[in-house]
Amino acid sequence: MSSLKYLSAYSPDLQQQITELLDSNRLTDYLLQKYPLVNSVPNDNALREYVLELKNQYIKKSAPLSKVVFDKKIHVVENTLGLHSFVSRVQGGKLKSKNEIRISTLFKNAPIEFLNMIVVHELAHLKQKDHNKAFYQLCCHMLPNYHQIEFDVRVYLTHLEYKGEIYKNLSPNHQ
Repeated sequence: MSSLKYLSAYSPDLQQQITELLDSNRLTDYLLQKYPLVNSVPNDNALREYVLELKNQYIKKSAPLSKVVFDKKIHVVENTLGLHSFVSRVQGGKLKSKNEIRISTLFKNAPIEFLNMIVVHELAHLKQKDHNKAFYQLCCHMLPNYHQIEFDVRVYLTHLEYKGEIYKNLSPNHQ
């Protein structure tokens, strides 16, 4: 097994455990057992509602969002699963800003926990632009097990790379 690029920042012991699951064809079962349900956020309108609900629950006073969409142009190859963009424009005598969140279409057929982690990450950028201690504290405030799910998303990406898609043909009610 070659290097696990999505897990390269983790300890060799963790990487070895994932390699063993891959080699013994047990990684699919591991993921399905831990995350059996595919999310029920099928389109951009549902995604916008989902994101706004989380935003209003945790960071209501942050900047408004002008756009929330699934984006097929976001590729995992570039180590991007979602994007938060902030654009400032001068309109008349005022400075107008727009915030957009774009989530990779990869998460249309993924567990809700994975989508939730990506959304929380992008929402945190409304308050904290950099990946610093305050950023990750905000992520953990919105999603207490943020770091575990981020790890599991990386395991999922590893599965996609070596074994392929596992959630695509599952319905949101699969158990």
